[in-house]
Amino acid sequence: MNSPNQVKANVPPPSISEIFNVFAKIGILSFGGPAAQISLMHRMIVDEKKWLGEKQYLNALSFCMLLPGPEAMQLATYVGWRLQGLIGGLIAGLLFVIPGAIVVLALAAFYSLYGNVGFVSALFLGIKAAVLIIVIEALFKVSKRALNGLAYWIIAGLAFVGIFFLALPFPLIILIAALFGFFRLPGAPAIAGEIKPVTTSLYSTISTIIIWLLIWWVPVLLVAQFSGQPILTDIAAFFSKLAVVTFGGAYAVLAYMGQDVVSNFGWLSAGEMMDGLGLAETTPGPLILVTEFVGFIAAFREGGMALGLAGAVVTLWVTFVPCFLWIFAGAPYLEWICAQPRLNGALSAITAAVVGVILNLSIWFGLHVFFADVTREFIGPLTVWVPDITTLDWRVVLLSIISGIILLKYHWNLMWVLLMAAVLGVMLSAV
Repeated sequence: MNSPNQVKANVPPPSISEIFNVFAKIGILSFGGPAAQISLMHRMIVDEKKWLGEKQYLNALSFCMLLPGPEAMQLATYVGWRLQGLIGGLIAGLLFVIPGAIVVLALAAFYSLYGNVGFVSALFLGIKAAVLIIVIEALFKVSKRALNGLAYWIIAGLAFVGIFFLALPFPLIILIAALFGFFRLPGAPAIAGEIKPVTTSLYSTISTIIIWLLIWWVPVLLVAQFSGQPILTDIAAFFSKLAVVTFGGAYAVLAYMGQDVVSNFGWLSAGEMMDGLGLAETTPGPLILVTEFVGFIAAFREGGMALGLAGAVVTLWVTFVPCFLWIFAGAPYLEWICAQPRLNGALSAITAAVVGVILNLSIWFGLHVFFADVTREFIGPLTVWVPDITTLDWRVVLLSIISGIILLKYHWNLMWVLLMAAVLGVMLSAV
């Protein structure tokens, strides 16, 4: 494994205990999705502790955006690695995930046992409406940053048409966008930052890749061979694939995962998928922890609570172990990658495509939140989602309008919005 250079000449690297304390706090307070989590880490790591400079932090964020999986968790892992090598990276990455994973597991177990109870259903009625607005807000924020030219608007539009109407695989859309950006949208070279590049050998990089591939796949193969539970094998295979092909952060993961889980595997209903997203939004940690909810519910329905717990553990393992592989193998090359104009062009094109994917996610979730009955119809090569107008839920419409006003216009804290929506959902369900 590689070890980083000293971060800044005038600031000694923090101790392991300091890293543990800071990232434990970040893990507990990291509500609100990747944008809020990246901002929280910036304030604590750059502004308060001054462990990294501004350019270093932004270069690291750009690097993590190039990787599949949750960029905020990978950014935390990179910061820990930069400060104290392998041990620092493991501490930072695990502490970013574990608090939220524990909470999501407890809520998923409660939901699987009591999700049909009137009060719980009413509680999630409001959360669904607020989550829809949160997704729309993410669309606004990402588009404002990403669509800064006609070419980027076209990429976003084509990505939306490809995934919404043509049902093209998300990895294919990302690959096309990346290739176009690489060859046609070269960006300006990134400033290398205040640290020197970390030198490493090809042998060291290959060793790191092999070690983490073994850590990732040996447990999966043991589960497939000895568990006697096909659902665990299916979960491991699906979420391992998800960890490799889902570029663009948590919302891109949801766009790829949501319809497969609901329509192809039948593990959850669309409403339950929204409930899982609501749970992930209300808890600390990366939004991608919604995968843990899906894995738990899918396994729970096959064999009860014990199998549900196993499904959650398998899902967490194959979702987050690859993140450590990407960071520990790629981090030594960060300065070189961020200085390449064409890679910057590929990244900007990927970000534009993700805007189209998030628009697809917003419409798909919106239809399933507002209407109880939505069917998928095929018109030649086109796929069209058609709602039954008579199943429109006026309560969700009202809650979405209220959530939209206080979140988008008055910019309430996310947790207060979700709490208010949940309370109003309970009240309206009594009507």
